[in-house]
Amino acid sequence: MTQATEIESGLVLQGITAPLKLSDFKLIAFDMDSTLINIECVDEIADAAGRKAEVAAITEAAMRGEITDYKDSLRKRVALLKGVTVAHMEEVYTRRLQLNPGAAELVAACKAAGMKVLLVSGGFTFFTDRIRDRLGIDFARSNVLEVEAGPTCGVLTGRMVDQPWGDICDGNEKRRTLLEVVTLLGIDPKQTIAMGDGANDLPMMGVAGLSVAYHAKPAVREKANVAINSGGLDRLLSVLR
Repeated sequence: MTQATEIESGLVLQGITAPLKLSDFKLIAFDMDSTLINIECVDEIADAAGRKAEVAAITEAAMRGEITDYKDSLRKRVALLKGVTVAHMEEVYTRRLQLNPGAAELVAACKAAGMKVLLVSGGFTFFTDRIRDRLGIDFARSNVLEVEAGPTCGVLTGRMVDQPWGDICDGNEKRRTLLEVVTLLGIDPKQTIAMGDGANDLPMMGVAGLSVAYHAKPAVREKANVAINSGGLDRLLSVLR
């Protein structure tokens, strides 16, 4: 394994030498939950159903890579959300969800440098679409929660809706989406940055030119070129000039 070097407190580099040029990159891809934002949305939605501890335990195991079938783990968690209302999700967004420190600053710096921004998440469109619009993100992909129609409209069914690209945005889909946008933009994968915190981010981080772990699980920190272990996301700008 390449020797890791702490260049500043809580900022570790592995396999690269700083500073790099921001202008060398054309696309940055972000995970959402616990990366761009401060919460795991599925856990907070489960809180409304009194099942947060059960769901959070599955989430933690999946993010650590202890559960290898991410799709199955997400289906199990979403099944436990059955009966939660859209109003409860609205409350999660307005009262619990915050951008992580430095998120807006990093996205703005990347856009100012002419980069495109991708949000690719194992979370849900209810949140990713709003974060996309809030930060001016160019592309977004995530999962759709099914909502009951008819007399019980506005209540989650405990299932997700298949989309044109597939059923669930897991690690493999994150990688595929990154490469799809790379092709769309006519750039090289090495001109991309991928940033995340959990095991399901490793596939896209593995094909990016620069991989960044943000307050991440140990297995993710070990494989990343840059590990931000304290402070905000904009600490990446200490590496990119």
